[in-house]
Formats: sequence, C-alpha cells, structure tokens
Amino acid sequence: MLDKLSPPVRGLILDMDGVLWKDDTPIGDLHATFDHIRSRGLKVSLATNNATKTVEEYLEKLRGFGVTLEPWQIVNSSEATAHALTNKFPQKGAVFVVGENGIVSALREKGFTPITDPDDKTAIVAVVSSWDRQLTFQKLRRATLHVRAGTPLYATNADRSFPTPEGLIPGAGSILAALETATDVKAIVIGKPSPLMLELAAERMGLTKDEVLVVGDRVETDIAGGQAMKARTAVVLSGVATPEQAKAWKPKPDLIAKDLAKLVS
Repeated sequence: MLDKLSPPVRGLILDMDGVLWKDDTPIGDLHATFDHIRSRGLKVSLATNNATKTVEEYLEKLRGFGVTLEPWQIVNSSEATAHALTNKFPQKGAVFVVGENGIVSALREKGFTPITDPDDKTAIVAVVSSWDRQLTFQKLRRATLHVRAGTPLYATNADRSFPTPEGLIPGAGSILAALETATDVKAIVIGKPSPLMLELAAERMGLTKDEVLVVGDRVETDIAGGQAMKARTAVVLSGVATPEQAKAWKPKPDLIAKDLAKLVS
C-alpha cells in the first residue's frame, strides 16, 4: 500500500497500542512485519501516548515479540511530559503523580521528586495525570485538592480508552476527565494530538515531515497529531478506530489498512 504514496515514504512513525499489540497480545507476526519493513529500506520509530512503561521496558516487550530496536527509536509521552516540566520548572521540585512507573521514572531522571502517596503533603510544583491501573479515590482526592489550591495540572495524554484483547477499557483520558470535572481546570496535555513527540521521532530518524508516514489506530490522537505535524497519515483498523470512523475523519487520512502488516505489504 505504501507504493501508492508519492513522494516515497522513507520512514514510519508507529503508535504501539492497537498497532503493534493489544495489551500483551501481539497483532500478527511482529518479527516478520519488522523484517519486511527493514527489507524495504524504511526507517522506523515508535511514538506512544502510553506513559506506563519506561523506554527499556518497551524494548524488553518488543524483544519478547522478536523485535529488536534501539532506545532512540522509542518516544513516549512520559519522556515528553518530563521534558516539558523541565522547561517550565528548571528549579525542579516535587510533582504529584497519578500514574505508573513510566512517568515516575521519567520525572526522576529529569531531577524531579515524584510523589505518589496520597497522604504525602509535600509542597509540589505540578500535578501530572496519566494512566494508572492502581488508581484509588484517595489519589484523585489529593490531586484534586492540589489543583484547586492553584497547582498546574499536566497530562501525559488524553486517550479515553485502551485496547485489550477483550475490548476497550478506560484509558488515561478517563482518569483525566474525572480530574478536570472535579477541579474545573483543563489540563495541559503533552501527548498526541500534539505533534511534539512525532516531530522528535522524525528528527531522530533524520527525516523531514514530507518523508515520514504517521501510523496509528486512533484518529483523534494519532492521525490528528500526524496532520498537525503536516505529515502523511495511515489508519490501521487493528485497534480503536472502526472503518466508519476512519473514512469519516476530516481531513481524510492518506491510507486506511486492516493492520500494519497489510499496510507495509
């Protein structure tokens, strides 16, 4: 399908959840798919809104599916959020986190002190909302109190749902919706549809926006982000988007495919 595009695509920026796997189940033979991508001479980078894992944890997950990549080929919203907070708060400080290891580790690596204990009343510079599969009411309560006291609210992403083999379950955006409702504050969202992660991925591959194809399963984040970057986009129907949603999205994606293997065939 890539041959339909002109000028030729030189690199792929791939989402992960719904494109490469559903939870811990791979979508197709990823080893064979990535071998085919390499055989076509295409560069590849992964850019995900999922902030639950570190880069090394993603590399380990990929290795479990027979795919070996380098750390620079992975960009996630936890890294991007920590980078944004470093620019905003160069003096660093404590950050209250509704989230998991990925965002906690990224903040710590940038010199911040992540706070996840809802009983900890340390003075903080920001609240970060992310996907949290250990979410409790007490975490939401403490985050709400911080934001209502004037602390800025950031979010790694606003994906409302998360694809699993059993179906869609609540995502980071569902948690964020609860916080925004409780605080009457709109968060500063770092992940897609903001084009920042995608631009970083293209830069790391040494390619321009005209040379990459942004591939995702969610039109309102992956495709909207690629279009905000002014790159070409492709929807795969292996995750969240239905054929009707993909065809109805405006501006129209450049390609629609059943899955990644079909897209690069």
